[in-house]
Amino acid sequence: MVFQGKKLINDPNDVVTEFIEGLVETYPGMQFLDGFPEVKVVLRADVSRSTYDKVAIISGGGSGHEPAHAGFVGEGMLTAAICGDVFASPPVDSILAGIRAVTGPMGCLLIVKNYTGDRLNFGLAAEQAKSEGYKVETVIVGDDCALPPPRGIAGRRGLAGTILIHKVAGAAAAAGLSLADVATEAKCASEMVGTMGVALTVCTLPGQVTSDRLGPGKMELGLGIHGEPGAAVADIQPVDVVVSHVLDQILSPETNYVPITRGNRVVLMINGLGATPMMELMIASGKAVPKLQLEHGLAVDRVYTGSFMTSIDMAGFSITIMRADETILQRLDAATKAPYWPVGVAAGNHPPAKIPVPMPPSRSTKSDESLSRPPQLNRQGQILEVAIEAAANAVIDLMDSLNDWDSKVGDGDCGSTMYRGATAILEDIKNYPLNDAAQTVNELGSSVRRVMGGTSGIIYTIFFKAAYAQLTASSQSIVTAKQWAEALEASIAAVSKYGGASAGYRTLLDALIPASAMLQERLNAGDDPCTAFVLSSEAACNGAESTKHMQAQAGRSTYISGEILASVPDPGAMAAATWYRAAALAVKEKYGASS
Repeated sequence: MVFQGKKLINDPNDVVTEFIEGLVETYPGMQFLDGFPEVKVVLRADVSRSTYDKVAIISGGGSGHEPAHAGFVGEGMLTAAICGDVFASPPVDSILAGIRAVTGPMGCLLIVKNYTGDRLNFGLAAEQAKSEGYKVETVIVGDDCALPPPRGIAGRRGLAGTILIHKVAGAAAAAGLSLADVATEAKCASEMVGTMGVALTVCTLPGQVTSDRLGPGKMELGLGIHGEPGAAVADIQPVDVVVSHVLDQILSPETNYVPITRGNRVVLMINGLGATPMMELMIASGKAVPKLQLEHGLAVDRVYTGSFMTSIDMAGFSITIMRADETILQRLDAATKAPYWPVGVAAGNHPPAKIPVPMPPSRSTKSDESLSRPPQLNRQGQILEVAIEAAANAVIDLMDSLNDWDSKVGDGDCGSTMYRGATAILEDIKNYPLNDAAQTVNELGSSVRRVMGGTSGIIYTIFFKAAYAQLTASSQSIVTAKQWAEALEASIAAVSKYGGASAGYRTLLDALIPASAMLQERLNAGDDPCTAFVLSSEAACNGAESTKHMQAQAGRSTYISGEILASVPDPGAMAAATWYRAAALAVKEKYGASS
């Protein structure tokens, strides 16, 4: 299957120059050399070769790996970045222009990823610069741990670990070290670092047709950062399994990619490849740290999580591990103005384990005994139990439909959110004080608040808390049907007050308002409570169905066109009608008119 990749760009041939223009507009500390489109060099705006009195640190390579390399230009890191076209090594003339622009009497260090084109172009530029009288040293970074060590003249590829070398070298240069000393530190650091990546998709080059060579359900291990095939293709596995495999590969004593053994101190970098959500990167970090500590016996001193060296829009991440000592940690902790270095990582050793802060105790005036299930349920407790269980199970059964509706008119998680609330209620009901109706309603709110996020969670918490407040206004131990109706009315009023919605806004209130009106009408007409409950549940269902014909005025559906809304009921209203109807029918089946 092939398809045209979607990109928010202009001419595909101009993406790199236009990226640079946007970058320097965003960060005042950056500037670029005039020479577009042939020369694409980003440099520190405050550096001039005639006045710069420190070693210049220069890196670069093909574009498409943003923020690398230009995003790491700044005091304490790179002095200049040479940008090639997408996935193409920059030409010799551009590299020379960068060297000439920022290199003063202290000389410059070129940090080059281990790809043939980069080595050749940066190497020729270095030799030409030397012939012009510049002092130039070069460090080649090959941190790839996916391919077997013997790779002919090609060797291991340069990956995200290169960014750590930028930081070490940049900090050493900022400290005033000589070119020889800066180069020595950078070379030593490059020999201590290993990286391996895993991807779920290939990347899409601007203006080109791409194909997903992996296919559904597959992932690639040990890929490069230019979309080149990896070492192996496998079925997608849980991130726990993936992280373990990658760590084992990097730290394998058989291949000996990096000189890291048990008891060593290390730095960890989890690097997104361009299309990986921060949530997934943080999950990988959270799994990698204890595995390094407990399974590999390593002290994790620093953790860097984010997108440092991407592959355009590839979904996946790489893991980098670098052996650390006091000097390396000092360089990593040193201040920098490079905009994409994670300044939020505080200096100081990473703790061996983080203990969660204890939850503050509740100020509930009720004893634990009063908030537990009574040994024997009275009739009211039996009715509550039947109604609650039926309502929760109905919501669970409706999860997929709710998510489907919500994917068309919202953010697609209504069913999952309601499911979490319903399963929590079924788990907690064994501890509900069912003979005390008001406290049971209060506990329903507590269950929902604990697990249901987003707007739905807070709305239902308000709903139950308002009902609880209304029910406790009465001193009677047994709640009458009229009091239940008044509690429902109070809940609706509270949700409307704090949520801002009312009838016709295409929300859960469009199910509950007609249900409340019908319940009070039938009770006032003398119907028995069970019949009134069932009739009001029919009104709830009709109200929920009627939302198809409403233009949303609250929630995420307000952003959806009327044409789409007309084919889908409001998921929140359908969920409310479903649990309300299920509770009514369960009570009718169990207790009938005698309730």
